[in-house]
Amino acid sequence: MEKGTSVTRLDHDSPERFVGLRRALGVSSFGMNQIVLRPGERGRIHAHERQEEVFVVLRGTLTIEIEGEERDLGVDDVIRIAPEVRRRILNRGPGICSVLALGGATAHDGRDGLAYADWDDTAPRTPQEIPLPGDLPASELRTA
Repeated sequence: MEKGTSVTRLDHDSPERFVGLRRALGVSSFGMNQIVLRPGERGRIHAHERQEEVFVVLRGTLTIEIEGEERDLGVDDVIRIAPEVRRRILNRGPGICSVLALGGATAHDGRDGLAYADWDDTAPRTPQEIPLPGDLPASELRTA
């Protein structure tokens, strides 16, 4: 894994159908792409040997065929598909459909978080050992 942080930006109007977020961010432990489908565009029917996929609809309506059966997903809908299940994504319109596609093929390591009580704290503890901080005071909230 790369050290530090990286930032990229989603482009819902990208002329490219597949926007490679994984490479742009330097992600090495799972697949991550933005898929931008214009009305009428569709992907190929496919399955995976090991990788499960998750699709998050960011804009528009995604029609997903699962083993030949169609299902429509709207903004904020999320679907997970097991590796061996055949699927195809398509956009019946009327506008652009933008989807975040995530994929992984190995077991999740579980919660490996380390928590700190303060920025000056140098001894991490498990998140369960450190209570959530209080909410921000109203004076620190943005108004516009």
